[in-house]
Amino acid sequence: MAVPDWPNTFGYNMFLVPFDQWIGKYGIFEEHSHRLMASLVGLLTIILAVWLRMTDNRKWVRRLGFGSVVLVVVQGILGGLRVTEINPNLGLIHGAVAQLFLIMICGIALITSSWWHRARGKDYFSFVSIQGTLVFLISLIFVQLLLGATMRHQHAGLAIWDFPLAHGQFWPATDEASVAKYNNNRYELQKSLHAANQLYDADGYPKRYLSSGNEILAWHVWLQMLHRLGALATLALAIFLVVKTRRRLGQTHPFTKVVCMMLAMIMAQAGLGVWTLLSNKAADVATGHVLLGAACLALSSLLLMAAKRLVFLAELGKLSKDLVKHDDFVAVDSGQEAAVAV
Repeated sequence: MAVPDWPNTFGYNMFLVPFDQWIGKYGIFEEHSHRLMASLVGLLTIILAVWLRMTDNRKWVRRLGFGSVVLVVVQGILGGLRVTEINPNLGLIHGAVAQLFLIMICGIALITSSWWHRARGKDYFSFVSIQGTLVFLISLIFVQLLLGATMRHQHAGLAIWDFPLAHGQFWPATDEASVAKYNNNRYELQKSLHAANQLYDADGYPKRYLSSGNEILAWHVWLQMLHRLGALATLALAIFLVVKTRRRLGQTHPFTKVVCMMLAMIMAQAGLGVWTLLSNKAADVATGHVLLGAACLALSSLLLMAAKRLVFLAELGKLSKDLVKHDDFVAVDSGQEAAVAV
């Protein structure tokens, strides 16, 4: 770790670290900035929870705001323990909780938006069907993010760096001799990149992370192959969702357009994954791959929430129609009040 202590930074209060101790210092700048940004996110989350408590009459929304505060605190503690315990598994959990927090914050943004109250439930059966596909897609994306985080936290660089083959094979061998060969080949590639001045920038800082110090192990190879298969499955399911949505809602429906946008993002994400390999894990490309993966998870989660909202409104509309046979005014008023209440 670039900064070995927590909650302090090199013995200083986190918010009072002298600029000359971290500004412009590779590794330290990134890690300390991460801590400061995390603190800002925590503060904003507390403000959000207070604002929801003061302005939103829906109890479940206020509870969601409180839950987001709890989650961001847990996330911060996990980040700190990752430093003090030097445990890669804590880093993996830290990354997973971050994705859950992102989903929660995006959800709060949606349920407090004007769309949430303006929406009208139609196409009940279409959205019920779409919901199931979205759940599978979100699950796949989340597993993909976990696989990617697991690879990063091994600090072993790239276990495979060619595409579409893997070490020149359709499915790479993982016996002891083959893995030893992969390590040797990577060492030779690392030397050639160093000779061509492609490993470090003008200031001597790494710009490619083909190798990060640890050797390739057999399970690292398996992990990347599973990540590749997961990418294919995710892309196939996203295409299926687009086809299904267009058939059920039509290609001009706003929901269909957003689903198509999500497919474009997932295709770009797959492209960034390939680019990460072919660039020998260039730092900027790999970072973009992580960011876009999180964006795909957020958008797919928002689509599921929107679909559930529309299904609920459609069910409420059907209930109101049934009640209207008994009392017109009661039915209409009840339906409107119920929609506003949630």
